[in-house]
Amino acid sequence: MSDAPEKDQKTEEPTDKRRRDASEKGDVLQSRELGTALVVLAGATWLALAGPLFLGTLQEMLSDALTFEAADVRGFDPGSAALRLIGIVIVPLFGLFALTIAAAIGGPAMLGSFGFRSKAFGFKASKLNPLSGLKRIFGMQGLVELGKSLVKVVLLGAVGIWLLMDQARSLMGLTSQEIGPALASLGWTFIIAVLVMSLALAAIALIDVPAQIMQRGTRLRMSKQEVKDEHKQTEGSPELKAAVRRRQHEVLRASARAAVAEATVVLTNPTHFAVALRYKPETDGAPIVVARGRGATAEAIRALATENEVPILSYPQLARAVYFTARTGQVIREDLYLAVATVLAFVFNLDSAVAAGAVQPPVTVPPGARFDEKGRPDG
Repeated sequence: MSDAPEKDQKTEEPTDKRRRDASEKGDVLQSRELGTALVVLAGATWLALAGPLFLGTLQEMLSDALTFEAADVRGFDPGSAALRLIGIVIVPLFGLFALTIAAAIGGPAMLGSFGFRSKAFGFKASKLNPLSGLKRIFGMQGLVELGKSLVKVVLLGAVGIWLLMDQARSLMGLTSQEIGPALASLGWTFIIAVLVMSLALAAIALIDVPAQIMQRGTRLRMSKQEVKDEHKQTEGSPELKAAVRRRQHEVLRASARAAVAEATVVLTNPTHFAVALRYKPETDGAPIVVARGRGATAEAIRALATENEVPILSYPQLARAVYFTARTGQVIREDLYLAVATVLAFVFNLDSAVAAGAVQPPVTVPPGARFDEKGRPDG
């Protein structure tokens, strides 16, 4: 049983943020065994598909290098000769290079850890500490790596011995064959050996990848306190949220609170601006702006409207138009009458509109009343 306090025990699964932060610092899921297996398998595949072609190009290059005429001696150009000979073998070698590079990239890509992370290259003083290095070597991680290396040596050694014993008779029979067929037979034996070895490495990788997933998950596990602290950082503490709500109410504590409660509709941007409009046909000659605000004030208006069941409709362009053309207590501008009247007609019949499944109607704001979020004409 651990002696650490319960709140400090790593009992919780890592959060997505914990995983992202670890990845940015270079702590990613990786398996050297998978990378090695893919590279060797790519090389073996190239040998099986392009090996005979490559041997043929080598033979052609050797024949070309050893064949010359009198004109070649008189106009000897070593540079051109070298380029011609290299050009014969460059294509199959380029194929091998491309395959191995793709395999080397494919390993991290399969594990979802492919990419450049600048924080992983930052200076870490702990890496200069000899005690930390000894701990890594002789700690649990070092023992696990040692065990994996021993298993790999034993497995590959056993596979190599089995291949030698299986091919011993055919290898001994090569001495009685001509040089061409003997080399071809030896080449195919070598290709088979590399393929089998790569499959053995792949088997090791299939064991190593789940083990690496489990090790990383254990390494990133969190305590209950760490989860709580991260939640506070991400979402904000309940105390802070309560303080923000109190502040929002304080912003509109006086007459504005009563005004919003009596509003007919609140138009939003939907988050940056909020405008509360009142229109009572029996007393108001035109819609009146009873409250307007942006940022925290807008959020307070929306909160108060929700508390008092005042309809809140998202009309970004119209909300900005009213906000920038009228002050609190003023009627809206005449060129906005039609747009606001369309909204008010919908609000006055909101219950029946919702029952009928109607959506809020579109409105058109005159070009001269269109503004962006900074109050600049947007017509």
